[in-house]
Amino acid sequence: MKLTVVGCSGSYPGPESPASCYLLESEHEGRTWRVVMDLGNGALGALHRYADPLAIDAVLLSHLHADHCLDLCGYHVLRKYHPRGPQPRIPVWGPDGTADRMARAYDLPLDPGMTEEFDFRVWNGSVTIGPFSVEPIQVDHPVPAYGLRISDGGGVLAYSGDTGPCAGLDEVARGADLFLAEASFQEGDDNPPSLHLTGAECADTATRSGAKQLVLTHVPPWHDARVVLDEATAAYAGPIELAVPGAVYDLSAARG
Repeated sequence: MKLTVVGCSGSYPGPESPASCYLLESEHEGRTWRVVMDLGNGALGALHRYADPLAIDAVLLSHLHADHCLDLCGYHVLRKYHPRGPQPRIPVWGPDGTADRMARAYDLPLDPGMTEEFDFRVWNGSVTIGPFSVEPIQVDHPVPAYGLRISDGGGVLAYSGDTGPCAGLDEVARGADLFLAEASFQEGDDNPPSLHLTGAECADTATRSGAKQLVLTHVPPWHDARVVLDEATAAYAGPIELAVPGAVYDLSAARG
């Protein structure tokens, strides 16, 4: 399984990155399967650099804040009006109400909304997409939100989505080969509860859960990402780095 960072800016697109979007690829049954994990604002255009958007097999939405889902609007347009004609429906997994939320975002009638382009499915237990096994785990955020554990039979990727510290996040990160964790807050600030993580909280979770590598993402443009990295480095002894657009991680070798 290969992970490519398409966008990693927190809360809104930054000067150097779109908002959250991650491409997963894995070889299975003679072809490459591709899944997009979140599709935040600004991400669809950047996705073209790494894969043909028409070759995506599914979209996984951690939650329905704009910086994680809004470019599904543009993706609807691409699949509906592409010069090669309307494209086949692909599954979009997300929280309950995703179909209506996206229809409203593009000012469409709820029926059919985007259901002619996307087969909307609600997170309710593990799902299988080609080689990918995806386990959604509810985490702590002001709206229904899920962390995701994903494997293709090789390494395990853990993605926090957006969350405060919680037992669900520990379960997401448990024994992961790579823990992709949002670090939106800094230590010492007056941070509201049940919203986001600091770099130190990401590190504490990674240490407690036995994650083998930590990649910090979703740092908002108003923060110095080096400060977040320093906070995490002080609390985690394993490999650690900041997500940057275009970074590629090969999880197939994680357990080699």
